[in-house]
Amino acid sequence: MKFNINREAILVPLQQIVSVIEKRQTMPILANVLMVIENNQLILTGTDLEIQIIAKINITAATPGTITVPARKFLDICRLLPAGTEIKLEQQGDKVKILANRCRFSLSSLPAGNYPEFAESELEKKFSINAGKFKKALDKTLFCMANQDVRYYLNGLLLNISNSKLKLVASDGHRLSIYEDTLDQSTGYEARIILPRKGVLELSRLLDDPEAELKVEFSSNNIRIFIGHLVFSAKLVDSKYPDFGKVFQQELGNPLHIQKQLLKDALTRVAILSNEKFKGVTFDINADSLKISTHNPEHDEAEEELFIEYTGEPLSIAFNAQYLLDAVSNLDSELAVLTIANNASSCFIDEPNDCAYKFIVMPMRL
Repeated sequence: MKFNINREAILVPLQQIVSVIEKRQTMPILANVLMVIENNQLILTGTDLEIQIIAKINITAATPGTITVPARKFLDICRLLPAGTEIKLEQQGDKVKILANRCRFSLSSLPAGNYPEFAESELEKKFSINAGKFKKALDKTLFCMANQDVRYYLNGLLLNISNSKLKLVASDGHRLSIYEDTLDQSTGYEARIILPRKGVLELSRLLDDPEAELKVEFSSNNIRIFIGHLVFSAKLVDSKYPDFGKVFQQELGNPLHIQKQLLKDALTRVAILSNEKFKGVTFDINADSLKISTHNPEHDEAEEELFIEYTGEPLSIAFNAQYLLDAVSNLDSELAVLTIANNASSCFIDEPNDCAYKFIVMPMRL
């Protein structure tokens, strides 16, 4: 294997791939990036066996071959070279020689034949979607995913396709986010799959071109997404997502309208003195005012009063301040609408106009 490449041509694809490679590996070769040269293309592959990213770069005057090199070391070498540098890479036995300007590097390599294959079943379902639209859907929901919950189906994101309708749902059991949109073309099928947490975070990071068109293929076990020169693959969470529809079937109280920025600022200030572990704040809601208050084990107290539009019965309810902040920050309008269920089991947060997404936060007992 032998090729020349400009630093800029390899740096971004290498950065995109290295992020899926875990620092601690069960197999040493998983810390490496697989490099294959065929048909005047350099194909880079990185995986942790749950997620895989493949990048394809067009090159000329290259000698075909395959090898694996330590991913982070190779990235650091490329990253720290001056902009515009021409990199020459050549395989010599079990070493890879890298020449750039007056720099010389020699990296230990491992044979490509030992690189594990990413097992994928046949991906029979397909749809296309604009990258900007899909990234917005991911970003409006992913913050609600659980992290290392024993209910492992919550450590991911539900993707629901119903003909031309797209729905994304995430929940950690204390809050829920739902985003709904329509696809440009009908798919002709119904499907529910759960994308793994790490895959969702990686995918959101990779969707940096809002104009790109994504081609999505999936089965009940795997998903593959074509993003420009990249191919993203992930194993899906093998479980059934809980039925969240019942939360919408309860009777709701009168909505409370409040300026989004005022609520965010007040919550941020009051939460300074909340219990560090639970972040609890109390809402005392009256006809024209909302009092937000908190206290902590050190007997510190904070309180702030806001003017609101509300016509319902007075009530007092407590929430995790961070959960409310996350939800309110993801609204696009200047006005936030909070609607509390009559049995005080949940609070719906959305916009005054019919919007594509809803957030639901469960109250706390303080």
